[in-house]
Amino acid sequence: MTETISTSRRAFLKRSATASGFTLGLTLLPASRPSAMFADAPASESLTPSVFITIHENGDVDITCHRSEMGQQIRTSIPQVIVEELGADWQHVNVVQATGHPKYGDQNTDGSRSIRRNFDRLREAGATAAYLLRAAAAKGWQVDINDCDVENHHVKHTPSGKRIAFGKLVAVAATLPLPEPDQLTLKAREDWQSIGKPMRSLDIHAMTSGQAVYGQDVILDNMCFAVIQRPPVVFSGVESVNDADIKKMAGVVDVITLPAPEAPAMFKPLGGVAVIANNTWQAWQASRALKIKWSDSPNAGYDSTAYREQLLATATTPGEVVRQQGNFVEAKQQAKSVIAAQYYAPHLAQAPMEPPAATAVVTEDKAEIWACTQTPQSARQVVAAALNLDPENVTINVTLLGGGFGRKSKPDFVVEAALLAKAMKRPVKVVWRREDDIQHGYFHTVSAQALTATLNEQNQVTGWLHNSVFPSISSTFNPAVNKPSDGELDLGMVDTPFNIENLQLERGEAEAHVRIGWLRSVANVYHAFAIQSFVDEIAQRTGKDQQALLLELIGPDRHIDFSKSNAKYGNYGDPLEDYPVDTARLKNVINTVCEKANWSKRHEQGRFLGLAAHRSFLTYAAVIIEVDVDDRGNWSIPKAYVALDAGTVVNPEHVRAQCEGGLIYGISCAIGQITASNGQINESNFHNYQVARMPQTPVSIEVTIVESSAPPGGVGEPPTPPAAPALANALFAATGQRLRELPLPLTVKKA
Repeated sequence: MTETISTSRRAFLKRSATASGFTLGLTLLPASRPSAMFADAPASESLTPSVFITIHENGDVDITCHRSEMGQQIRTSIPQVIVEELGADWQHVNVVQATGHPKYGDQNTDGSRSIRRNFDRLREAGATAAYLLRAAAAKGWQVDINDCDVENHHVKHTPSGKRIAFGKLVAVAATLPLPEPDQLTLKAREDWQSIGKPMRSLDIHAMTSGQAVYGQDVILDNMCFAVIQRPPVVFSGVESVNDADIKKMAGVVDVITLPAPEAPAMFKPLGGVAVIANNTWQAWQASRALKIKWSDSPNAGYDSTAYREQLLATATTPGEVVRQQGNFVEAKQQAKSVIAAQYYAPHLAQAPMEPPAATAVVTEDKAEIWACTQTPQSARQVVAAALNLDPENVTINVTLLGGGFGRKSKPDFVVEAALLAKAMKRPVKVVWRREDDIQHGYFHTVSAQALTATLNEQNQVTGWLHNSVFPSISSTFNPAVNKPSDGELDLGMVDTPFNIENLQLERGEAEAHVRIGWLRSVANVYHAFAIQSFVDEIAQRTGKDQQALLLELIGPDRHIDFSKSNAKYGNYGDPLEDYPVDTARLKNVINTVCEKANWSKRHEQGRFLGLAAHRSFLTYAAVIIEVDVDDRGNWSIPKAYVALDAGTVVNPEHVRAQCEGGLIYGISCAIGQITASNGQINESNFHNYQVARMPQTPVSIEVTIVESSAPPGGVGEPPTPPAAPALANALFAATGQRLRELPLPLTVKKA
């Protein structure tokens, strides 16, 4: 069985034909999901071939990956989709990492969109290459192309059984015209051999044998190493420094003062003083001897403890309405009872295992950089601007990333390396220490959430009020922004899936005092914490089972129509027609995880469980966490359960791993915090920035991937948001202590 592609224009551009093979380019646009792809566009339109397939005469197939690999195994999943339609033998498939360039389309590896935005196009790339190989074989055999198929790196003629290897067809295939869209067919789901099947990472051998190259691993001839002492408060500058003394220290090559940026922060380096030495240790030691007098900063008065009270006060006053249906004021007046609560989440650091690192070589008219970056195109643009170069003369080589979580989508560290390499006229590696990463990053924003529910005589929720208050990521790019953006509120708040007659969602004003950036799941983290914790509070106050209450609040199976509540909902940039907010799928993951965890028998079994469910990045996730609390109040997690409906899944083993990692990361979000005093970040390393260690990590995690024929959703981020509320709800079940503020304490004694 086959599935016909229905596009109005050609999807592919034959990029080259050489003696050794031919290359196809797949068009992927950086804009949100175009209805058609183009290769025959007029010159005024920019062609952006993003994923290339190169087939060589020796039979090797090179697939260029345009996204960054940071543990999500995208360098395996992208080829896996292409190979499905191409019929290639994995032993002959090589993955090539793309450099940063607009021709590759959107290369920003964030938002859990690498597969969901590219799935169909990747399949079409494989199908186009397969068509040309089939056409070449049919021409040589003088048979009907429809009688030819691809299988195990060969084209076979089904009626006769004749077979010919891919490599032997390259020379002819390179001369053939591209197929029209209606000539391409894609495999039916039931015929898939690669998609939906477990496959070991193509990079795992290199990663486990030490051959893999991360940002920290790059070594060039004549390279020197830079460690930077950055200002303790954002937008401070250097007034004086003992650079003459530092230059006399062993191994020090130079000391360079970097200019302080002016607002907006954007992707600019923070400035400070760079010590360049012959090795990292010498640079590190010398930087510790720096004596710097810093200039004043407008953010010097920032105190996160005082700001917490300000945010909570704002959250409990009326805000700007962003979604409304019914009349909450009337519902409150007519209510038998009212339940209200406020929730708080602090700043967080992304804290990837590998801190930022970049190595640069800069000449008069060119720059080449190796960096663990999530966004090579942005890096290319900001480096070009900083060096006053044409972007075409800037090459960004993407290394493997030892974690990213949103931190490495801000290429300030890449610009630092470029500026220092230009000054030194030799290769320079900029190494961020853990202290640099914790104290000078782009922090997850602090937030306050105020929720109110009204109930009738039957303890049914008749009204829902939610005010979300936090400094916006947009402030990093425009300091005038002083309230949450529409896009941030779309992440778990405006898309509240409850079937409540009177629903009112609001936002309040909040100024930013630090650089704010993306962190895994972004606003979903604190929105899910507040909403799912509040649902548990309502269940406890009304004597209802939380699972039953969640299902009751969600209501009947439906696709939510946001137009009925005057809401502008962006749906992660994808059409609601393709990715509706489907309450049936949300209820299904709730029921699935409850069944797996034996939720209904938890009391008789003496188990303390917490439940939370959330839709994010077009995927539905439900989590149950079980806790044990000892006599001293120390809690542990013997088991956790995840149910995920991510639509069509490419590699279930990688999805399972993402669920495990995402859940653990969510626990880190629940117990960590970044605080500020006098504008300076107080935390500096893992001794005072808490992340999940072995005692807080589940002993066992059971992941259930729901079978679905829906289009692919995101995977990397959706398991994270339900973790914090599930843990908080479990701790309430075990201790009777209602924890409305993050971080959750590591010791919780019974009420």
